[in-house]
Amino acid sequence: MRILIIEDEAPVREKLRDDLSQRGCTVNLAADGEEGVFIGSEYTLDAAIIDLGLPKIPGLEVLRQLRYIGRRFPILILTARTSWQEKVTAFTAGADDYVTKPFEWEELFARLCALVRRANGWTSPLLVCGPVVLDTHRHCVTVDGRPVAFSNSELRILEHLMLCAGKVVSKQELAERVYDEDLEPQSNVIEVHVAQVRRKLDPHDELKPIETIRGRGYLFTAPRKA
Repeated sequence: MRILIIEDEAPVREKLRDDLSQRGCTVNLAADGEEGVFIGSEYTLDAAIIDLGLPKIPGLEVLRQLRYIGRRFPILILTARTSWQEKVTAFTAGADDYVTKPFEWEELFARLCALVRRANGWTSPLLVCGPVVLDTHRHCVTVDGRPVAFSNSELRILEHLMLCAGKVVSKQELAERVYDEDLEPQSNVIEVHVAQVRRKLDPHDELKPIETIRGRGYLFTAPRKA
C-alpha cells in the first residue's frame, strides 16, 4: 500500500512513517496542507491520513480539495479534536474514518487496512484468490495451504495485484506501490519482481495466476473469493 501522511507534528509524522514502513507500506510525508494537496493530487495512493490542524491549508480544506478534484482513495482523519460536530463535518466533507489522539497503533493500522480492502471490494483481512491466500495482517502467503516466503518488495506487488484481482494493473502503478522514488522508464525491476512472484506462486507453471497484458500491465487471474 502507498499511504500519504499529512501531519505537522514531526514526532507523530515520523513514528507513523516508521511503523507503516515496517508493515510493508510505501509512505509519502507532508508537513502542511499545501504540500499534502500537491502530493495527494500528483501520486497514485491507496489511502491518506490527514490531521485537521495543519499549517497553510487546514486539514478539512485539504480533504475537500482532494475530493473536489476526484481523488477517491480512503481518507482517515487523525486529530486531537474530539467533538461530535467535528466528526460530522469531516465525514460530510468526504472522510472515511476518524481517529482521535492519543491512539492505539494497532487500532489505527487495522482501520487503515480495512479502508483499503473495502475500497477494493474485500471485507476480510484474508485475500483469497483460487488456491492463493494472503493474510494482510500477518503478512504471510500460502498456496494450497503451503507457506511461501516473499521479500518485502515481492509481497507489496502480490498484495496489490490480489487487491485488484480481475483488473489490469499497470507497471507504473506497481512501481508506485513499491518504491518511494520514481523508477527510470527503461527500468525492468518491476518485470523482475513479477517474474519472481510468478515462480514462487507457481513453480511448476500450472496455476498461471498472473497474466501479462501487452502494453497495459498485469492481471491477477486466479478467481477472487468474496
